[in-house]
Amino acid sequence: MTKYLIKDMTRTAAEQINEWTYAEPYSLYSMSGDPDDLEELMDGSYVAVYANDQLVGYFCYGKHAQVPAGKRELYYEDTAYTDIGLGLRPALTGSGRGHDFLTAGLKFGRQRYGFGKYRLSVAGFNERAIRLYEQAGFEKTGSFVNQAGEKNIQFFVMKQV
Repeated sequence: MTKYLIKDMTRTAAEQINEWTYAEPYSLYSMSGDPDDLEELMDGSYVAVYANDQLVGYFCYGKHAQVPAGKRELYYEDTAYTDIGLGLRPALTGSGRGHDFLTAGLKFGRQRYGFGKYRLSVAGFNERAIRLYEQAGFEKTGSFVNQAGEKNIQFFVMKQV
């Protein structure tokens, strides 16, 4: 079990995360290197995650964890749930760290912010993430299509049960 240390986002960590590039088909999770993305990372809704003094990922809580979509209010209107987003450094994805990583972020949100139940959105093609979320007690409660560049991508909204 990896021990994760979660800290407030720093400018240095945000700059590193903003440059992360994920391989296809996961490239939609890549940040753009855009200054607006950097400012979002620094807006207080993101935290940085470290293991062995190395930046390994991030969590986002709240509105920025939601996927913008047409009629999105249908999926995000239930305020009993807190939206969570997460990202693991690209070189670490698919390495079996997901469960411990996700658990650390859920626990952190409960302890620091008092969040109770979580909701997340995941691209439909991301089967390994969907399996992870289901194993962690999330279930699919809806889906929508969002345009990412020239692609239409299905997303599932999942809530903790």
